[in-house]
Amino acid sequence: MNFIKDLQTAIEYIEDNLLESINYEDVAKHLHISSYHFHRTFSIVTEMTVNEYIRNRRLSKAGQEISASDIKVIDLALKYGYESPESFTKAFSRFHGITPNLARRAGAKLKSFNRLLIKIKIEGGSVLDYRIEMREGFKLLAKVRKFSNEIVSESGNNEIADFWKESGGDGTFSTLKQHAVNNDMYGLCAPISKESTHFDYGIGVPYADGPIPVGFIKWEVKPTLWAVFKCIGDNPDCIGETWNRIFREFLPGSEYEMLDDTDFELYSENLQSDCFCEIWIPVKKKLFS
Repeated sequence: MNFIKDLQTAIEYIEDNLLESINYEDVAKHLHISSYHFHRTFSIVTEMTVNEYIRNRRLSKAGQEISASDIKVIDLALKYGYESPESFTKAFSRFHGITPNLARRAGAKLKSFNRLLIKIKIEGGSVLDYRIEMREGFKLLAKVRKFSNEIVSESGNNEIADFWKESGGDGTFSTLKQHAVNNDMYGLCAPISKESTHFDYGIGVPYADGPIPVGFIKWEVKPTLWAVFKCIGDNPDCIGETWNRIFREFLPGSEYEMLDDTDFELYSENLQSDCFCEIWIPVKKKLFS
């Protein structure tokens, strides 16, 4: 994904199609990338989901239109993608703080939600350490579960953390350790099709070969170039913080772009004491015209 170019193209596509029935999956298809990868990138960079952006832009424009014209509420509801005047009134009131009818009155206070502009911003002043490493392909034995794309932008969502907790108590870890070639553990995020609304997340260990236990799969990671980032901290919160910095600081300004392929967290005994884990993302050098 060409970070800045694709986000700007996405915003332009959304703005050109605000009155159409679109969501984040449609935007991802327009960009020819997976819906998960696009949804995660957009959500981390903008701190809102694509669908939230679309909804807020529509309601902002609806507020401008109702205050400046005599359009009927039912016509406005249909124009901005709502099935009924009631559902539109509910959404409008939640966004603006007043009903559409009250918005017609002189002096009514409405909220404006402006179009996004993507810019590279210098902030923070702290250093983000990383290394670029070429690695051969390898195999993992993994327990896998599907998660909705939406969870990547839900504040406080603990579904993946709960998956780790369950795996620690239901015998998954014991089975993995019996088949592992070393003590490293991986949190794996799978590449997915452009149309998929869910992604596979796996907990795995390095694996040579042999019978695959029931309920597990063999997960093959391709040989590629990796950008590796240390998550410094003593709890899982540092993982989200590091992902934020990867998308906001590293990818926009670096000479590398992230591939739509397996990325993972590496939990290893060999990491320094203040490092919770490492994040490995597959990358390639950008093509500059």
